[in-house]
Amino acid sequence: MPQSEPERSDEQLLEAVARSDLRALETLYERYKGAGYSLAYRIVGERGAAEDVLQDAFLAVWRRAKSFKPERGSVRTWLFSVIHHRAIDRLRASASNAAVVPLEDLADRASEQPAVWQQVWRTQRGEEVREALNRLTPEQKKSIELAYFSGYTQSEIADLMGVPLGTVKGRMRNGLLKLRDWLQGRELEASSG
Repeated sequence: MPQSEPERSDEQLLEAVARSDLRALETLYERYKGAGYSLAYRIVGERGAAEDVLQDAFLAVWRRAKSFKPERGSVRTWLFSVIHHRAIDRLRASASNAAVVPLEDLADRASEQPAVWQQVWRTQRGEEVREALNRLTPEQKKSIELAYFSGYTQSEIADLMGVPLGTVKGRMRNGLLKLRDWLQGRELEASSG
């Protein structure tokens, strides 16, 4: 008597997927869609894009189920690796299509921003910060936005932008110094005016 789908292990399900069993793929999807979507969303930062990443990842699982090697890790780890790589590919594609993510697009990510940035975003100072960011080079601006508005580490930014880690560190340091100097200059103008 065949096991019901929920009772089958991930490995059994993936073996069935490798034999073109669509129900097994559906069960894997139901098992991991929530965690997979969360992972994709943390990387791409946009609901629609995260849904697309998840769909692309499960299509890749359908096509590449035979390539799974249990000695390298669990099905869960492999699946999340596929999702992660699809999300990074999505970011790289969008980064090459648009040199800079507009701050207006980042406003929807308010819940992901640190509390300090949420306060700045909601105050008059937000306009000044946007104006200051627009004075940076596109590379400096993108690096700072990814770090402070999207929560990426410098290493992740280097991977996303396809540049060495030292380059990202330099861009961020120089960009932050320019921001500080410009914003301090604005404060001086306001206090003397």
